[in-house]
Order: sequence, then C-alpha cells, then structure tokens
Amino acid sequence: MSTTIENIQRQISENPILIYMKGTPQLPQCGFSAQTVQALMSCGERFAFVNVLDNPDIRAELPKYANWPTFPQLWVDGELVGGCDIVAEMYESGELETLIKETAEKHKDDQPEG
Repeated sequence: MSTTIENIQRQISENPILIYMKGTPQLPQCGFSAQTVQALMSCGERFAFVNVLDNPDIRAELPKYANWPTFPQLWVDGELVGGCDIVAEMYESGELETLIKETAEKHKDDQPEG
C-alpha cells in the first residue's frame, strides 16, 4: 500500500499535464477550479485531473507536499505552475498555451526521439 505522498509523486510523474482541482473538468465544484480548467481546456491538449473532493487524503497532503496551500494546482512536467491567478495570467499572455502545447508535443510518444 503506497502512501498518499507516493501517490501524488506518481500522479505528477506519470501525467505531464495534471490539474488537482475541486470537481471535474466537466463539472467543477468551485469557481477557481472552473476558471483554471477552462483556460487549460482552451489550450486544446489532453490533460489529467484529480478531484481532491473525492480524495481527502490528497486534499490534505498535497498542499504540504507542494508548499502551495490552495486548489486548483496545475502541474506541468513535474513542476507546480500555480493556481488560478497564475494560470489565468499565463493564459492571458499566451504563455499557458505555449507551455501546454510544448509539453504535450514533448510527451506525445513518451519515448526518446532519435
């Protein structure tokens, strides 16, 4: 049985684009999650999500692990990008789409090129 932190680390390492949110992309359960996932969906790439409302252990542990107290949390390529405000700013500037598309391209085969 793995620990919650091990689960979080595995989720982050296995999913190049991952959002921890309240609710689901189709049915967000808070305004910040809704705004963040909408920006992410507008980038047009697939991403994984974890509904922290269905995972109270992750909801409790992730803020400590990430050193980020709130949800949603967007993780790209194993790095915490940030929450709603940061994602919204990046979306407005075009930076989010660039980051998401580059990450999706890099992981599309998940095999080293060469």
